[in-house]
Amino acid sequence: MVIEAETSAPGEQMLSPDACRAQLALILNSADFDATGREHRFLRHVVEEALSGRGDRIKAYSIAVEVFGRGEAFDPQTDPIVRIEAGHLRRALERYYLTAGHTDPILITIPKGGYVPAFSLRSLPVLPSPLAPVVSAAIADRRARRLRSRPLLSAVLVAFLAAGASVLVWWWHAARAGAPETPRVLVESFDDLTGTNAAAAIASGLKQEVVSQLSKFKDIVVVESAAKEEDPSTAPPRFVLAGSVNLSVDTFLLRVRLLNRADGSVLWAESYDGGLKVAELMEAQTDIARNVSTSLAQAYGVIFQADANLLVDNPPDDWAAYSCTLSFYAYRADLDAESRSSVRACLEKAVDRFPNYATAWGLLSLIYIDDYRFEFPSDAALSAAAIERALAAARRSVGIEPVNIRGRQAEMLALYFNKEIDAALKVGKQALTINPNDTEFMGEYGERLAVSGNWRDGCQLIAEARQRNPGSSAYYEADLALCAYFSGDYPQAAMWIKKTPAPSNPIYHLIAAAAFGEGGYKIEADREVAWLNQNQPDLVKNMRQMVSTRLARSQDVEFVIGSLRKAGLDIKG
Repeated sequence: MVIEAETSAPGEQMLSPDACRAQLALILNSADFDATGREHRFLRHVVEEALSGRGDRIKAYSIAVEVFGRGEAFDPQTDPIVRIEAGHLRRALERYYLTAGHTDPILITIPKGGYVPAFSLRSLPVLPSPLAPVVSAAIADRRARRLRSRPLLSAVLVAFLAAGASVLVWWWHAARAGAPETPRVLVESFDDLTGTNAAAAIASGLKQEVVSQLSKFKDIVVVESAAKEEDPSTAPPRFVLAGSVNLSVDTFLLRVRLLNRADGSVLWAESYDGGLKVAELMEAQTDIARNVSTSLAQAYGVIFQADANLLVDNPPDDWAAYSCTLSFYAYRADLDAESRSSVRACLEKAVDRFPNYATAWGLLSLIYIDDYRFEFPSDAALSAAAIERALAAARRSVGIEPVNIRGRQAEMLALYFNKEIDAALKVGKQALTINPNDTEFMGEYGERLAVSGNWRDGCQLIAEARQRNPGSSAYYEADLALCAYFSGDYPQAAMWIKKTPAPSNPIYHLIAAAAFGEGGYKIEADREVAWLNQNQPDLVKNMRQMVSTRLARSQDVEFVIGSLRKAGLDIKG
């Protein structure tokens, strides 16, 4: 028997059942196939049925009875278990092919609308070109002049690093083997307080779902058992996630807490509840696990805050490199230009010391992008070099770790500013599939969607990201102001722009001037125009270029230019 491949290659190609079974084995045996045991059985069952010529038997009823052990009275109209598990399985397959399976020769999918798998040949990706030099001589010289002109920079550096961690330049003189520090989280089995089989099953299911969702964050390591004390090769987890489950007649209650393993202090605690009907329970498990993982593991979550407040005297190399990433997030909270110079130097040292540190490469790329979009180099060659550097660092990050969200975020932004809009949005969509719990990325992807012209979907993502992010980057409020501005709600735009915690960032003053000008807020518009003329004369001189760099559609560019003229800016052309 052969299976016709769904491929765009010339000519008809065929796949043998043995080749498809071999691909199935690759998937099921991969640690990057993020699926439960039940979903493993689901995939194995439908693939084997299809390869055996019984694709017509693959229905919700047969899967429920033969895979999930439902009785013959199973009714798919009232019990959605197969539909829900199929959705989980589709996402797990998509994520697998974005990560460990990105070079696999055969693609196995389960098209929506049914449960019959499809098999197709894939074209192998072209490997990226070697990494270009990260820092050009022109940029390095420019940075040196800027640093010499800022006598207070050392004081600023100390202050901002204290917010992230205690890190100074000398750490790299004492070479140390190994990898950079990565927070390790031990997820213990959740206690069953009811003492019934049902409660034990729910506790186990909740724990496994939490592990699954936490593991999508690649800046932490999730473990389910602590390393033996006599094993020096594995660092003990610094954080412990513990919980308990209690059942009543028709609901369950989960209490979960994150502990500092060193002293037993409780860093975070929360309670969740849900119904015990099958559909309610499965939905609640997923929602709870996503909420827990987002609260703990995202860029401004509990783990980040705990480490950012931890001072380390004379830090070893691994901790110092990790602290550079904490410092990046401290900078991103208010986008302070002085801090950016310090963080850039820190990250460049980190990737020099640990060249396979994917997260540091991704964050370094984001710093290069901020250099480009906030410093407005008037020299076209310098602009092109900045984007080239950013793309090179982003691709280095993704090449090291394809599922690294900071690397994907940097790649998306670099492609966008390189005017490769469709490619940027494709990267963004893939990355949100890899980790839908990373609200830092969700907000950035939402902004890319919005400024490329999809204001409705993009602004919805930005609003969701701000609502879910306990720390919140500085750009959310300005993005929401822009969303309100383009929807014609100028009072709402004014409200959001006044909440923006980045008063020194010129782009926010640009957005404010446009919103106030279009909304008829003359006093506020005059103030913003005066600030721009006094502090950013180069930006004002090149205003059309600055706006068109950020907005993909010409009609959006013209609308903003018109609003800025109403505010009182003299814009030529």
